[in-house]
Amino acid sequence: MKELMLGNKAVARGMYEAGCRVVSSYPGTPSTEITEEAARYEEIYCEWAPNEKVALEAAHGASLGGARSACAMKHVGLNVAADPLFTISYQGVNAGLVICVADDPGMHSSQNEQDSRHYALAAKVPMLEPSDSEEALQFTRRAFELSEQFNTPVLLKMCTRVSHSQSIVETSDRKEPEQVPYVKDPAKVMMTVNSRNAHVRVEKRTKELTAYAESCDLNRVEMGDTSLGIITSSTSYQYAKEVFGERASVLKLGMVYPLPEKLIRDFAARVDRVVVLEELDPFIENHCRQLGISVSGKDIFPICGEFSQNLVRECLGLERPGTLGLEDVIPGRPPVMCAGCPHRGIFYVLNKKDCMVYGDIGCYTLGALAPLNAMDLNVCMGASCSGLHGFNKAMGAAGERRSVGVIGDSTFIHSGITGITDIAYNGSNSTVIILDNSITGMTGHQQNPTTGKNLRGEPAGKVDLEALCRALGFERVRVVDPYDLKQVETVLEEELAAEEPSIIISRRPCVMIKGTVHGKPLEVDRDKCKGCKACMKIGCPAISVKDNKVRIDPTLCIGCEVCTQMCKFGALGTA
Repeated sequence: MKELMLGNKAVARGMYEAGCRVVSSYPGTPSTEITEEAARYEEIYCEWAPNEKVALEAAHGASLGGARSACAMKHVGLNVAADPLFTISYQGVNAGLVICVADDPGMHSSQNEQDSRHYALAAKVPMLEPSDSEEALQFTRRAFELSEQFNTPVLLKMCTRVSHSQSIVETSDRKEPEQVPYVKDPAKVMMTVNSRNAHVRVEKRTKELTAYAESCDLNRVEMGDTSLGIITSSTSYQYAKEVFGERASVLKLGMVYPLPEKLIRDFAARVDRVVVLEELDPFIENHCRQLGISVSGKDIFPICGEFSQNLVRECLGLERPGTLGLEDVIPGRPPVMCAGCPHRGIFYVLNKKDCMVYGDIGCYTLGALAPLNAMDLNVCMGASCSGLHGFNKAMGAAGERRSVGVIGDSTFIHSGITGITDIAYNGSNSTVIILDNSITGMTGHQQNPTTGKNLRGEPAGKVDLEALCRALGFERVRVVDPYDLKQVETVLEEELAAEEPSIIISRRPCVMIKGTVHGKPLEVDRDKCKGCKACMKIGCPAISVKDNKVRIDPTLCIGCEVCTQMCKFGALGTA
């Protein structure tokens, strides 16, 4: 049966057809839909784990228990999962284990642009890289087979364009293998001599996988005009085919680690010029150069950002086809927090109080933008807590009385807990604000351990944030309503002035959660409105100004009434 399918959905279908039984993941764009789609199959147990490290450990545990298992994450999530990854490479698997990682060239929804192929090389784990949805399905199935054949986890590398593009796939029935018996093996305890012996096995495995890469159908040669030979993978393969068709020969690599040697040498010998076309780092290019092959790569293609058909044409000196364009210049449209977002009031007060704000990763990162301008920096999940602690240790009282950390509820569970533990244990007078909007907002409303529901929306264990923070050593734990600006400002001033660490929990559900009850849209009394634009300082997209008078868009306004607290003339209110 053929079906038009999103790349991520195709991966989930591949898991289903391969007989995968357990999937544990942490949501992260562009990988999130893999697990959401896998959860549609009753035969697969799926869960959101607190973070990627836990997800990989749980999936590996399921593999050891004899069930084919998988986990999915974005590229920065693989940083978090790197600790178990390297040792699992040594320890091996029982049933097949597939680790899906989705890179984000162009940083559409990420804080960096790293290339996950380096993890395959460093951990000495095979990596497959599909170029469309059909390959996403087929490579997922093959990844489970390779995992069991070579006793290794297998990385499946996606990227934004493959994950979020659709193409035709051909589906098959599910074939669920028998559960692999668990057999106690003392050699799997990774210590001293066991680890040394495991390293020897890993190196032997890499040589075997390299030999496999020479002739497997995951890598293929498509001969055309021999004046130009292109070595490529993933979406870059699609760009090469669109630009050149049969006017170039192509070595399409579906297994990007370990890379073949003879196959590449033989291909290079058949063409006049070799060009390596790959996004981000010169991973394949460096391999070719180590083989002594003269290639063009990052000397003509950029090392930053996404590629496109026209970029490939321009870099190779080809004529760019004409395109239609608009005569009018379209103004920029920066991202903005939703109308009525509960985080807006917090950031308004933080900006008003001129606080140094150590931010974190989530939709609330938009608090850094004008007109709120209320975030100084961010690094990675959870860094707001531990980074704030270090900042205050350096600054002393001068920092402690005007600096805060800001972190979302899901991110707090992911890796903020250890950071606030550092604050409580090592004693910095730091104030952390947990933005509890009752959901994992940035990646599309996934449940997390604070919501009381599991991935499928069923009742689940719920973390009590107040009790948790107190258990970690915080005597001062306050809860505020972010729609009440006066309350937020009063509590913030009190906690910054306190001579001990404190937690402020800002609690309001995300306005986009299905079922959230909203108020009536506000209206403007044009006679009372003085055009002072004080309400514009909140940065709500429902508010605009025309003819020096405020307007409120009733299709956007949810009646949160935050703006009414900023108007000194009573011009804003309900009808």
